[in-house]
Amino acid sequence: MKNIFFILFVVTFFACNENSEKFKDKGFQIDGSESELNQPNSNNAIKKDSLNFKTKSVGVLLTGNQNIRISPLYKVNYSEKEKKFFTGSNDFHYGYNDDDPKDGNNWNSIIPGFEALFGYNLVNIFHFNHSENSGKKLFNKSVLIKTCYYPSFKVDTLNFKPIVRNFYMISAYDEDTNKDKYINIKDLRRFYLFDINGTNLGEIVPKNYSVIGAMYDSGNDYLYIDAKLDSNKDGKISENEPVSIFYLDLKNPTNRGLFYKN
Repeated sequence: MKNIFFILFVVTFFACNENSEKFKDKGFQIDGSESELNQPNSNNAIKKDSLNFKTKSVGVLLTGNQNIRISPLYKVNYSEKEKKFFTGSNDFHYGYNDDDPKDGNNWNSIIPGFEALFGYNLVNIFHFNHSENSGKKLFNKSVLIKTCYYPSFKVDTLNFKPIVRNFYMISAYDEDTNKDKYINIKDLRRFYLFDINGTNLGEIVPKNYSVIGAMYDSGNDYLYIDAKLDSNKDGKISENEPVSIFYLDLKNPTNRGLFYKN
């Protein structure tokens, strides 16, 4: 059963990463400022992709820490066809769930202990700490988030043991690396680590690489990340550029590094 799941996870993960049709995030122009928007139909909202764009919070998500709640922030878009403003909506990757108690594995997302959030033009995550009565955005500026992995409210089990996470992983496009004046899926994709308090602990994969996929190892509770080296330094991935593999110990995320270099 575990081997079957491992293969299915790899196929699912790569399908989601390689199929840009399913990830329709148009992105946004660089150097734009942003402000919170409570009324998406406000006359103050900026149409189309201008240097100024509004953002809107879409719901509150429960995390595995009772004091921490997060809210996804989406870019407010304008539909020329329908002549109205709209935002993306929260969607989640669902994965393995084994009802056989003899297996000892039961989780609701693609990696145990995490929820995996994505959505159209998801540009930031608002992090609120109830014990401190304070909140902040995880990123200092807007980024284009591919997937946000956050500690699951539900307690998953792995090999009969409860899995509780105390950190976040966010896959995002955060820089106009190809210099086309847009941040979108044509740029290099980074992978960031945040602690439970929302402090950015840096990149899981170096900035001169672009993440293209990952594999979860349930036997060791490791994540292996495939990434292409931007060897010609043009800020985008090319077919013939080498792929290396990085590892992340999900039990202790400070233990991470290069697994294989091509």
